[in-house]
Amino acid sequence: MSSPPKLDRNLGLTGLVATGVCAMLGAGVNVVPFMLQRNVPGIGPSVLFSYALAVVPAFACALCYAALSSAMPRAGGSYVFASRSLHPYLGFVASFSQWFGLSMAIGVVSYVLVPFLRDLASAVSLPGVASLLESSVARLLLPLLFLWTFTVVNLLGTKLYERTLVPLMFLMFAGGLIAIPAGFAFNHEDFAVALEAAEGVTLSLPAGGSFQWGPVLTASVLLFSSFVGFDSVAQAGGEAKNPGRNLPLAICISILSVGAYYMCFTAAVYHAVPWTFIAERAATTDLTAPGLLGYLLSPTWTVVIVAAATIALVNDLPAMILSVSRLVFAWAEDGFFPKVFAHVSPRFRTPSWAIVLSALMASTGILGNFLSGDLFLGVDLLVTAMLVNFLLMAFSLIALPRRNPQIAADIRFMRSRGVQLCVAGSAIVMLSALTVIQVVKDVGTEADAWYYHASYTYLVVLAIGSVIFVRRYLRLKAEGVDLDARFSRLPDE
Repeated sequence: MSSPPKLDRNLGLTGLVATGVCAMLGAGVNVVPFMLQRNVPGIGPSVLFSYALAVVPAFACALCYAALSSAMPRAGGSYVFASRSLHPYLGFVASFSQWFGLSMAIGVVSYVLVPFLRDLASAVSLPGVASLLESSVARLLLPLLFLWTFTVVNLLGTKLYERTLVPLMFLMFAGGLIAIPAGFAFNHEDFAVALEAAEGVTLSLPAGGSFQWGPVLTASVLLFSSFVGFDSVAQAGGEAKNPGRNLPLAICISILSVGAYYMCFTAAVYHAVPWTFIAERAATTDLTAPGLLGYLLSPTWTVVIVAAATIALVNDLPAMILSVSRLVFAWAEDGFFPKVFAHVSPRFRTPSWAIVLSALMASTGILGNFLSGDLFLGVDLLVTAMLVNFLLMAFSLIALPRRNPQIAADIRFMRSRGVQLCVAGSAIVMLSALTVIQVVKDVGTEADAWYYHASYTYLVVLAIGSVIFVRRYLRLKAEGVDLDARFSRLPDE
C-alpha cells in the first residue's frame, strides 16, 4: 500500500518572509493607527510612541518563536511548540483560541477591504460606484468573495501561493515608497488649505496634546496585534525549505522590516494630517491612510496609493488562511480533531479540509463585523488570544530543555541558554503587563451585551476548546494510544 500524501517543503526564504510580512501589513498600517483615535479616546498625538512600546514585546516574542521553530519545524508551529514543551492541553486550548481569534481577524481584514475599494472609486471619480460600495449588500458579499478567492489559492498549493504572494508584497512596498515621502512632503498647514478647498471646512490646527499613560498603554496593546503575523511563518514550518535556517531568519526579517515600515508610514501620515482631524472623523466614519492623504495628492497619485493599500490588505488573506489551517491540520495529526482534517490533497499537497473549515470560520467573522459594525471587536479578541499564546511560547522556550531535552538539543537559533532565559523572561514580564491592561480595558468598557467583551468571549472559546480536548484525549486513551510517547517527539513529516 502506498503511503498517504504529505505536505511538501516548497516554501523558500522569500516565500516565508512574504508570509510573515503580508500577515502583518494591511489593516495594521492602513486602518488601525487612525481608527485607534475612536477606540482609545485620549491617545491624541501619541500613536507613534504607542507603536514603539508595542514593538518591543513583539520582537522578544519573535525571538522565542525563532528559537522554537528551528527545533520544531512542523505545520501548526505554536501548537506543536506548546504541546511538546509544556502539555498538550495547553498547546491545544491556546492554539484553539488563537485559531478562533485569527479567523475572526481574517473576517475583519476581508470586511475592511470594501472601504478601500470605496476610496479607490472616489479617487477615480466614480461616485456612483463609491455609493454602491457603501450598501449593505456590497459590505457583506464582497468580503466573502475576497475570502473565498484566496481560500482557493491556498487549496491549489504552496507554489501558486508563493507565486501570488511575493509579487503582491513587492507591489505593496512600492506603494509605501510613494505614500511615505508624500506624507513627509506636506504639513498640517497644507492639509488645512486642502481641506477648505475640498469641503469648505476651516480646520483649527492642534496646539499640541497632553501625554497620558493610560491611553498610551491601552493603544500599545491594540497596536501589538499589528505584529502578530510572524506567527504565520512558524505555522508554515511543515512546508519550509531548509527550515532550521529559513524559519528563524524569515521571522526576524519580517518583524524588523514590518516594524520599521509601520513607524515610517504612521509618522508620515500624522506628519501631514492633524491628529485632531483624524480623531474627529474617526468618531463617525471609517478612515484609511489613502483616504486621508487623498486630500493632499493629485487624483493620479491618490489612485496609486489606494491601489497599493488595497493590495496590502488583500495580502493579509492568503497568509492568514495558511496560518489558521495548519493549526487545524496539526490538531488532526495528533488526534484532537477528526482525522479528515489531516487529509492532504494528493495533487496539490495542501490540507484541503482544514483550509475549508478555517475559511468557513472566517466567514462567520465577516458576518459578525457586518452585524456589529465595529472592526475592533475582532481585533480585541485577536489581541487577547495572541497575548496568551505568546506567553505560552515564552514559557515553552524556558521549559523545553527539561520537558523534551532531545528536541531542545536541536535548537539552532539563539542557542545560548542564558540568552534564551533572558529573552523569554523579558517577554513574560512585558506580555503579562499587556494582558492585564487589555483585560482591564475590555472589562471596564460599557457594552450592549456580554459577548461584546473580548475577555468573556475568549473564556467561552477556552471552555469550548477544553471540552473538545478532554473528549478527544479520553478517546485516545481508551484506544490505547501512548500519549506520553506521542508528545515526546515531533509529528511525522
